[in-house]
Amino acid sequence: MPNAKLKHYLHLHFLVIIAGFTAILGELITIGALELVWYRMAMAGILMFIYIKVIRLNIKVSKKALLQFFVAGIIIALHWITFFEAINQANVSITLAMFSSGAFFASLIEPVFFKRRILGYEIIFGIIVILGVFLITSSEMGYINGIVLGLLSALLSTLFAVINGLFIEKHNATVISFYEFISGVFFITVFILLTGKSFNAEFFMLSNSDWVYLFILASVCTAYAFIGSVDIMRYISPFTVILSYNLEPIYGIVIAILLFPDTEKMSPQFYLGAILIMVTVVFDAIFKNYKRRRIKSNSITN
Repeated sequence: MPNAKLKHYLHLHFLVIIAGFTAILGELITIGALELVWYRMAMAGILMFIYIKVIRLNIKVSKKALLQFFVAGIIIALHWITFFEAINQANVSITLAMFSSGAFFASLIEPVFFKRRILGYEIIFGIIVILGVFLITSSEMGYINGIVLGLLSALLSTLFAVINGLFIEKHNATVISFYEFISGVFFITVFILLTGKSFNAEFFMLSNSDWVYLFILASVCTAYAFIGSVDIMRYISPFTVILSYNLEPIYGIVIAILLFPDTEKMSPQFYLGAILIMVTVVFDAIFKNYKRRRIKSNSITN
């Protein structure tokens, strides 16, 4: 039914806006990136555990799978730490523009994991993305630390997305996410203790606004967004979902400009570079979908 389809499309774009709003919360929360990610993963892990109990999901996995989830959880934790630290070192716009370069990294990482050759158009798109990054970097040298951290965050994000793509073939998505959250918390906890810090009263003495923003980040932008993105694929094709999520940086940058006009207005060269990257990401998704359909059509014909 048309109305039902429209409802699912609206829900999808609401989820994408939520994803873009994650960076806004990173700007609003006053604690450091390390502490922020610890709280995010801990609170999201608890909420995910409650969800698992409510739906009575079996979370038993092998020791080998548990170890794999542990490694992936560390990668996710490092991705989020570099993401929020990039916001601290630069701003939301710079971080999201760099984050959108993840499709370029995917074109390099996927062939290694899935044992396929690098496609010609991926090389061309990669060159365009590099040009976009160059335009942003050359015009915003004052934010070089944030640019480097943003690129590293995009690389780590792509890496765990590809790894999770392998996990999902054998395990439930909620189970994967739950163990990754828990392992991420464990990793950050050990790191904090090894660096001489402690979980004293000061660690948990946050402002009321920070508690509110952290709860929104963990519940709405992490647990709910994850469950919603998995559920939406029952009604909308994975290609449409992926293509829509490529709009996340655009939504995030627009929201950031509206909320923080003094710190988020960038040079024209920045926006040219950002547009180059984002348009390339969209065309990359379109080309991949076209190629997938051609292969499917040829296999049916043959």
